[in-house]
Amino acid sequence: MFLDVEYGANIQYLCPNSSELRYINCMRDKMRVSMDIELKDVPGQMLLALQPLSECKANLITVLHHHQKRTPRKTVPVQLVLEAKPESIGIIKAKLEESGVRVVRVGEQRFRETINVVLIGHVVHTGIQDTIDEIDKTGFAEVVDLSLSMPGINLLSSALIRIDAEGKEELQKALDILKSVSTKKDLLMVLPIDIQA
Repeated sequence: MFLDVEYGANIQYLCPNSSELRYINCMRDKMRVSMDIELKDVPGQMLLALQPLSECKANLITVLHHHQKRTPRKTVPVQLVLEAKPESIGIIKAKLEESGVRVVRVGEQRFRETINVVLIGHVVHTGIQDTIDEIDKTGFAEVVDLSLSMPGINLLSSALIRIDAEGKEELQKALDILKSVSTKKDLLMVLPIDIQA
């Protein structure tokens, strides 16, 4: 299970093999990485898990500790999101495993920008799926969440759509696509106050 709390996306961009690390287009000096680990249910394990991050000067973005959920091995699943130099990720993973912390998954987060957009109109009747497909087929942005409100058959519906993109420029391109689709379908597109489409 992968959860990116900061972006809210339930999307996996993880290595197919948990023992294999892949770095995709890492152009910054640091990359954002999700890491799922398992801790023994004894005091001090979280500190033990965070020590290698500190030693490698990684920036911890999110920690999600599922203390109420146990794995079949009776360990506690923990999800980390961190920023570190690409060469440090393997070192962190090795140090965690040396200290007895099981590393389940490691993967780079491809999407760095996110936005929530509201569409108002006959959202369902005009084909919500192809609206989503127009964004998803770009390869640089995806609709990762959708909430739909339909008060009645002949009444206007609304959809809250969350879009994740690789960067600010790609996010703007995705918004331009959504604006074009919304215009064709006679949908009102509502953006956050600080965003212009």
